[in-house]
Amino acid sequence: MKLKPGCFLQYLYLDETYCLLSVRNAKVLTDYFQLLDVHKKNALNNLQFYCFLHYVTDLKKKHIMLLFDLLDRNAEGSIGFDEFYLVVCLLLAHENHLEKQFIYRHSGPVFRLLDVDDDHTISPTEFRAAGFLFNIKKDELEKIFKDFDVSGEEKLSYKEFKMFTIFCIDKEQKREK
Repeated sequence: MKLKPGCFLQYLYLDETYCLLSVRNAKVLTDYFQLLDVHKKNALNNLQFYCFLHYVTDLKKKHIMLLFDLLDRNAEGSIGFDEFYLVVCLLLAHENHLEKQFIYRHSGPVFRLLDVDDDHTISPTEFRAAGFLFNIKKDELEKIFKDFDVSGEEKLSYKEFKMFTIFCIDKEQKREK
């Protein structure tokens, strides 16, 4: 998943520590969201969301629509600014190779995003389906489940997922040193 050259998202600054936008950049993103919201419903439907991501990323239609479905938890057919903000921060984290920091800093929202069936666990299938968001390869994913599935249920609870995020940050810090 890459941002297309010249798209305005490349000019937004994502804080490397907290993986959040500055207040100024959040305001710019709010204004952009309002421009995309042509129906003035404070939400984007699947077509608006698809056009936005198709314009700014190299994601395929199936991945864009999967992401929309993951964000549209209540099946209203739209996503609000909070979900849009999450996607933009995720795109910027991916672009700046901060995926692990993003997962760590936002483990709760990421866990809920990955928990498709809302059973408070993440199965390998759920993780595999959304792995493109975090640049996680299939062999890495299998290792994650083997190493962090303490309960042996072939599912990660939030606590097991949080252990994974802490491990990722530790590993990243050691590599930087």
